[in-house]
Amino acid sequence: MSEPVDQWLQKLLQLDNEEEKMTEKQLKIVQAASEIFAEKGFAASSTSEIAQRAGVAEGTIFRHYKTKKDLLFSIVAPVMAKLIAPFVLRDFYKVLESRFDTLDLMLRAIIENRIAFVERHVQVLKIFVQEIPFHPELLDQFQKLILSKVIQKFSISITQFQQQGVIVNWAPLTVIRLIASSLIGYVLSRTFIGKTDGIHWDDDLEKEATITFIIKGLAP
Repeated sequence: MSEPVDQWLQKLLQLDNEEEKMTEKQLKIVQAASEIFAEKGFAASSTSEIAQRAGVAEGTIFRHYKTKKDLLFSIVAPVMAKLIAPFVLRDFYKVLESRFDTLDLMLRAIIENRIAFVERHVQVLKIFVQEIPFHPELLDQFQKLILSKVIQKFSISITQFQQQGVIVNWAPLTVIRLIASSLIGYVLSRTFIGKTDGIHWDDDLEKEATITFIIKGLAP
């Protein structure tokens, strides 16, 4: 394979638990599957093309993974539990636990933090975006490992700005949903649409428009 191994896959090589370490063939299968799942989606991918890209026999895949769905989970579940969840919470906590004088500064810090995160994990995030809505088990993991903890921390910042009269006095969860929708939309658009040939993407303009939209939309 010509593409370098993603950072998340490199981390799987470094897992301390011997039971979780992958063989060289497993790593080739997982890397090939992650590329193809990201490119075509889970449903449109076949184990035969995964095997071909990994340079192994198709039967080798089924010696390690009973089904194609098991292969998907072998990529998503450990990455979410061991890499992405800790990374999200560690880096995001640094932002959410910081004190910002203005809502504008907090939004800018969140945007920069999430852009860095997406760029480091772009391939496996494509799989998350495509597959989580169709696999309740993955959605449940995401909610338990990441979403509930981020909402808890984020609510503290939202409440503080509400007490200062900066944000409308809606339920913190509602405010978080509105902020998250705008910020995630910007970050994902920047990552996937902004780099598409033939599309002009003015990142500074899009960032400022997103921040202004949130601030004006949440004003009391």
